[in-house]
Amino acid sequence: MATNSATEVFAEQALLPSGWAENVVVSLGLDGRIKDVVTGANPAGQRVAVLLPAPVNLHSHAFQRAMAGMSERRGIGPRDSFWTWRQIMFRFLDALTPDDVEAIAAFVQMEMLEAGYAAVGEFHYLHHQPGGVPYDNPAELSDRIIAAAASTGIGLTHLPVLYQYGGCDRRALAAGQIRFGNDLQGFETLFERAAMFIKALPDDAVIGIAPHSLRAVDEAGLKTAVDLAGDKPLHMHLAEQIPEVEEVLASKGARPVEWLLENQKVEPNWCLIHCTQMTQEETKALALTGAVAGLCPITESSLGDGIFDGVRFMEQGGRFGFGSDSNIRISLSEELRTFEYSQRLRDRSRATVATSEKSTGRVLFEGAATGGAQAAGRSAGSIAAGKFADLVALDGNAIDLDGRKGDEVLDTFVFAGDDRMVSEVWSAGRHVVSGGNHVKGDAIRAKYRATMTALRDRL
Repeated sequence: MATNSATEVFAEQALLPSGWAENVVVSLGLDGRIKDVVTGANPAGQRVAVLLPAPVNLHSHAFQRAMAGMSERRGIGPRDSFWTWRQIMFRFLDALTPDDVEAIAAFVQMEMLEAGYAAVGEFHYLHHQPGGVPYDNPAELSDRIIAAAASTGIGLTHLPVLYQYGGCDRRALAAGQIRFGNDLQGFETLFERAAMFIKALPDDAVIGIAPHSLRAVDEAGLKTAVDLAGDKPLHMHLAEQIPEVEEVLASKGARPVEWLLENQKVEPNWCLIHCTQMTQEETKALALTGAVAGLCPITESSLGDGIFDGVRFMEQGGRFGFGSDSNIRISLSEELRTFEYSQRLRDRSRATVATSEKSTGRVLFEGAATGGAQAAGRSAGSIAAGKFADLVALDGNAIDLDGRKGDEVLDTFVFAGDDRMVSEVWSAGRHVVSGGNHVKGDAIRAKYRATMTALRDRL
């Protein structure tokens, strides 16, 4: 992407940390940060109707985007589940080459930007060649994710995944998992190489770490990941499925969230993904740690994971953000909508997370922006001087936004709109989406089409 150039954006209305404001000029610096925010200003620079802080997509497995639509047939058993889907995923990934991974990641990142996300937390566990043999460059596939980010201009928090075992009993990885696996020494080498490669990206890029889950890492592995992370982002799948909870309980004598909180100091740099299988007490306790709950409602619906107890979590001041996980459908508005509707269906209620001061859409959108930035270790999440200029503008010509002001704008975007309302996106000041389209969209789509044609021939 081109380097940042100082510019100004004028918004008829903008959501600031203090609330909604009109006639706002946001000045962007050469360093990708917001230099100044002035309200009640005269038009200057690029004019937009509605300006919002662009959230981070905090949880993605980029390669799974190429599986979209390929896993909806029933398996040979009487009932399909997360676990049968997982076997399809294992077979699929054995066909992927490094070039495939880069092309798919670039396409996914482009779709995220066009949906209104400014950055992504890539939970990256595909490391080795088919058969589990490391590449000559042990971080080859991390390098491909980083190369894709350089091309698309998305803000990247790269999260190499430690994956040691096939279950809590420390059984060997199955054939489908063997491309993920590392011992601790091999993983430290991979992590160090990825941390070196990411320095080629602009200054907003972040390296973090991801112990996959309590099933896939032992206590020594978790300690290694925590030590490597330090104060950098640390993400982990937790309490997603009932069989997972049962396995951890049988092995460790405690449920996953219960065990983690008793055995680790969970802090605000942690992001726990899914957590759809928590008791009320666990929900409250996790909220009080200050860690971010990483919610992926579209994927959680697709896989039948369950429903995160968002109402209780937010009542305790819990922080949250949203991710697209399996990437079968990349839509910021739909993630927020699906989450809220899950709460309504469970509780037979409406406007479940709204407060007396803020509407449902605003609570969800602001939470996504601030929680996603925290989880990504990214100085963003609000339109304020000194923050990275992660901005999304909504199209003032969208018919459903006619005459809408303040919170009604966000409620309309989340509950009546879709990503066609997204007109402009800046990621750390890089103007990556213009008129609703990524600035390199044609080339990225063409390469993805060619990649998928070749990949289908190999499956």
